[in-house]
Amino acid sequence: MREFLNLVLEEDFKVITVEKEVSAEYEVAKVLREHPKDVLIFENVKGYDMKIISGICNTRDKIARGISVTVPEITKRIMEATENPIPIKNVENVKKNFNTQKEPDLSKIPVPTYYKKDGGAYMTAGVVIAKDPETGVRNASIHRMLVSGKDKLGIRIVPRNLYTYYKKAEEMDKPLDIAIAISMHPATLLATTTSVPITTDELEVANNFHNGDLKLIKCESVDLDVPDAEIIMEGKILPHEREPEGPFVDLTDTYDVIRDEPIIKLNKIHYKKDPFYHAIMPAGFEHRLLQGLPQEPRIYNAVLNTVPTVQNVVLTEGGCCWLHAAVSIKKQTQGDGKNVLMAALAAHPSLKHAIVVDEDVDIFNPEDLEYAIATRVKGDDDIMIVPGARGSSLDPCAKPDGTTTKIGVDATKPLDKLEKFERVSFSE
Repeated sequence: MREFLNLVLEEDFKVITVEKEVSAEYEVAKVLREHPKDVLIFENVKGYDMKIISGICNTRDKIARGISVTVPEITKRIMEATENPIPIKNVENVKKNFNTQKEPDLSKIPVPTYYKKDGGAYMTAGVVIAKDPETGVRNASIHRMLVSGKDKLGIRIVPRNLYTYYKKAEEMDKPLDIAIAISMHPATLLATTTSVPITTDELEVANNFHNGDLKLIKCESVDLDVPDAEIIMEGKILPHEREPEGPFVDLTDTYDVIRDEPIIKLNKIHYKKDPFYHAIMPAGFEHRLLQGLPQEPRIYNAVLNTVPTVQNVVLTEGGCCWLHAAVSIKKQTQGDGKNVLMAALAAHPSLKHAIVVDEDVDIFNPEDLEYAIATRVKGDDDIMIVPGARGSSLDPCAKPDGTTTKIGVDATKPLDKLEKFERVSFSE
């Protein structure tokens, strides 16, 4: 991460150093809300020797820089990395460059409390590494974790890979060994959010992003290798034990409900000299992009199988990088637009509204998308309405049974009237 910080500074991204004393309880969050797209470094967190950093992935430009591409190339680069994971050979012992607390003590780490109704202080950028108890396949995924004691965390686990591992261990009446890595290179963090088969190692995807140069750290009390990070924790998810977790502000800037969730018991906490603690603002752009952007390849691939001339896909920031998608195509036959909409809405079940546009519309520009709607959409012909479809649990207006109404907007030009819709400023 420090290498990326140097790059950020060299490339003139806005980095704000907060030198005044601020409290980790609410005050850090207040400053983050005032600077939603900046990198912030809090050097004087009240009661802590550790600095907080936030915003290293809160714009597409920063993420693109982290994986050495341009913004329009992000989706295809993610696809290339997930399809070609690279085994990792560079492993270093944790004792080499890390200090270790005598006893694990989370009270020494400046974990912010973001909102007044939060269940407590939340770790929001922690990547959990674990192995399948049966196959040994490794998984790395980011999860929110509620600090509930000096060596205890509550973890929200949705039914994906880590959940599968945990349930297997629980059926065996065994704890699941885990490690938590915090504050790492954006390329590594991005890889841990990708949607890959359960047999694929996300860290090998990260190694592709790093062109085969990713370094892992061998843990001390658990048989796990984790990405190089500023802070590494070791512990276990306990079987058959649950505690209330929440409330927590999710992607849509609304509170998620309280649930009984598993408990992590920590054995070790390691940290580098003068470490940075990475804090991701809940519902901020960093949260939205890291959770939503890796879903864009799913939509891209589904659309590609329907219309081979797809140009790009974006889950828009205004749609929380989850509920709204825009797709750009090179239209070949009348009806392509509606086929694309059906494929996009099916590919990402949480998707609520989708728009398809021609290649002369910049899908990364909200004004351009609005222009396409204003000049190329006739409501009774170009809008698809699908009631009673499965929606997102994050959608505040979804029905109690999880269904919603999905809408597709075909904002492409009719092929028999292309000259009528030609954008003069685009073509001259």
